Amino acid sequence: MKPFDTIEAKACPLGLVNVDTDQLIPARFMQTPRAQGYGRFLLHDLRRDASGALKSGFPPNESRYNDAGVMIARKNFGCGSSREAAVYVLVDSGVRCVVAPGFGDIFASNAIKNGLLPAIVTEDDAERLLAEPAVIDGRPIRVDLVSQNITVGNSVFPFSIRGDWKKRLVNGWDDVDLTKSFSQEIKAFVAADAVARPWAAPRR
Repeated sequence: MKPFDTIEAKACPLGLVNVDTDQLIPARFMQTPRAQGYGRFLLHDLRRDASGALKSGFPPNESRYNDAGVMIARKNFGCGSSREAAVYVLVDSGVRCVVAPGFGDIFASNAIKNGLLPAIVTEDDAERLLAEPAVIDGRPIRVDLVSQNITVGNSVFPFSIRGDWKKRLVNGWDDVDLTKSFSQEIKAFVAADAVARPWAAPRR
């Protein structure tokens, strides 16, 4: 997994509340092999009208937000089902960070496993970010995971993230890498346990 430290990218001001996983990627598209890419399915039914045409005025459809690496939303982003494809569709679209006042628990966990940063800001800061001229104009913003700050022009917005999740993203670690990081502690436990419980060792 690619390490995450600092990115500079355009931010799409989605601005919706309670964006659920079925809105992020409708279930019917999950039959598509991941190798073909899920990016084209992002927010499919929200972005299109009954005829299938893209809705004008909906931020993800605006050309100035093409190639946005950040998405800004309101509270409870990624609620709903546990489908990991809701993270795949964002990652495959080039999004590396979602900024919101809160996330669905399973979505946030899946995000970390796929190198996507779920940056939690206050509701007031989310509103301020959505109203920032640089964001609205599609100019790049800076997301620094090490300092846990989002910089937009002269404004700085702090965000929160669990310490263990931050460690995984900064190092680009998956579950196996995280376990390996405790190799010395594991060796010490095994050695101590062999002394304390010699009878528990498997026979050879």
